[in-house]
Amino acid sequence: MDFFINFTSYLSSLNTFVLWAIMLFFCFSSILIFLKLFGYAGLYVYSALAVIIGNIQVLKTVDFFYSPEPVALGTVLFASTFLCTDILSEYFGKEKAKTNVLIGFVGFLFMTIIMLITIGFNPSTNDWAQDSLANVFTPMSRFFIASMIAYLVSQYFDVWIYSTIKRFTKNNFLWLRNNLSTILSSLVDNTVFSILAWIVLNPNPETFYNVIMIYILGTYVLRIFIALIDTPFLYLSKTFLPKK
Repeated sequence: MDFFINFTSYLSSLNTFVLWAIMLFFCFSSILIFLKLFGYAGLYVYSALAVIIGNIQVLKTVDFFYSPEPVALGTVLFASTFLCTDILSEYFGKEKAKTNVLIGFVGFLFMTIIMLITIGFNPSTNDWAQDSLANVFTPMSRFFIASMIAYLVSQYFDVWIYSTIKRFTKNNFLWLRNNLSTILSSLVDNTVFSILAWIVLNPNPETFYNVIMIYILGTYVLRIFIALIDTPFLYLSKTFLPKK
C-alpha cells in the first residue's frame, strides 16, 4: 500500500504534460504488447478496457497548459482505440475492426449494468465504498447516451474512412490513411458527443457557439497531436504481429 501511495505522490509531482505524455506512450506501447501476446483478440481486450476506463477517467479534470478551462482526462484512452481499429483494418480486415467496435460498446454497457446492480445493494453499516461507487458509476443519462452514440458513430466512421483511403491509394501511403482517418474520426467523436450532451439532451442547452469553441475544439488539439504520435506505432505494429 505504501508503494502505491508513494508512487502516486511522485506522479503528482511531475509536470501535467509530462505525465500525460507518459500515459500516452504507455497506452500505445500496451497496444503493441497486447497484439504480440494475443493477436487481434488482444486488441479486442485492450479496446474494451480502454472504453471502460476512459469513461471513468473522464470524470477527473486537470489544468492543462493550452486551455484556460480545466480539461477532462480520458482523451488518450479514447483516442488510442482508433489505433486499434486501424491496426485491425490494416492487417486483419475491416470486419475484425467492426467487431472490435461492438466489443468495446458491449463491454462498457455490461460494466455499467453490473455496477448499477452493485450500487443497488443496501450497504452494511460498516461499508465505506457505497458513496464513492455511486459517484463514479452512476452516470448522468445524457452523458452516457451521448458517449455511447459518439463512440459507435466515430469508430464505424474510422473503419469506413480508413478502408476507403486504403482502397483509393492502392495500399500506399500508410501514414496518410492513419492520420487522416484518425483526425477526421476524432472530429466526428467530439462533434457528436458535444452536440448530444450539451444541446440535444441538455435541459438547459448551451449556445452552439460555446459548444463548438469549448467542447468540440477544446480537446481537439490534443486529438490531432495524438493522431500524429500514433503513426510510428502503426508502422511498428507490423513487427508485433503474431507469427500464427
